[in-house]
Amino acid sequence: MPLTPMAEIAARATQSGAAPILSVRGLKTYFHLPEGIVRAVDGVSFDVRPGRTLGVVGESGCGKSITARSILGIVDRPGRVESGEIWLHGATGAQAGSIDLVKLAPNGAQMRAIRGREIALIFQEPMASFSHYYTVGNQIMEAILQHSDASRADARARAIELLRTVGVPQPERRVDEYPFQLSGGLRQRVMIAMALACDPRILIADEPTTALDVTTQAQILDLLRGLQEQRGLALILITHDMGVIAEMADDVVVMYLGRAVEKGSVDDIFHAPKHPYTRALLRSIPSIMAAPRTRLATLGGSIPHPFNRPAGCPFHPRCPESIPSVCDRVVPPVLAEGGNREVSCFLYGGRP
Repeated sequence: MPLTPMAEIAARATQSGAAPILSVRGLKTYFHLPEGIVRAVDGVSFDVRPGRTLGVVGESGCGKSITARSILGIVDRPGRVESGEIWLHGATGAQAGSIDLVKLAPNGAQMRAIRGREIALIFQEPMASFSHYYTVGNQIMEAILQHSDASRADARARAIELLRTVGVPQPERRVDEYPFQLSGGLRQRVMIAMALACDPRILIADEPTTALDVTTQAQILDLLRGLQEQRGLALILITHDMGVIAEMADDVVVMYLGRAVEKGSVDDIFHAPKHPYTRALLRSIPSIMAAPRTRLATLGGSIPHPFNRPAGCPFHPRCPESIPSVCDRVVPPVLAEGGNREVSCFLYGGRP
């Protein structure tokens, strides 16, 4: 007899030894356009556990950011969550217990109370996310005032302390500056401070090191790791950089064209990758052990146009191990490979 979604979550928590704080099941987010339907997220499932980092990796256009926005109910129109469940466990206040975020109105009071307080998002591009007309201090204070009864004076003091926590120099002065007066690295730190304003339990970092130099990237990643250790945050780290995944993640979801093609611990993914797409991503990582002038391995082809999705396995046009008359006709099922390891590929069984 198949398990109900809640029973499945409980069973997986028992196997892993840690109850998930967030459980996504069969999430589908589509964009209905005049040209057709874009299936940006097409049946993704994963768990997020307290104090652990879930790395979500894949090329641009695989649906990573839309997955994050679906969790928070901030998918831009004409996109919408078509089906699936997003269970937030251990919510406080009016949302006490477990609640399915999909059932909440995106602009309703319940969802607004969860954003920032329970789940916070570090956006991919801070300059596009900040208002240019308000100081960074006012924008941090707005989040504090929205979710607490603090006075403006207390909110300002809290904003200054948050800036100090994330390593912004001279926070008493920076609090009154505008986003365009800050460097890219400082804007990213301010974005992190804003996300932490209400002590969320889950932090989603969407490409937090994009457009930053290598030194600043390392500083931001060290900052996120330190904050996670101090606060026991559950972190969802979205990136296309396998090196960042190797350094930061505990668990990994590999996405391709809106689907999770492989899931497992970071050790499983890097030492025993199963899906051909995962192996191709790993081969593309430069190695300091490689001989001089060795050409980097590349992944042939490109992600299909969203209006021209291939039949069968979405990766089969680029896959060197594609099985004729199988992979190009049928979508492979998700196969459990022991523990929390899963792979969606006919190479491991499940052929029609």
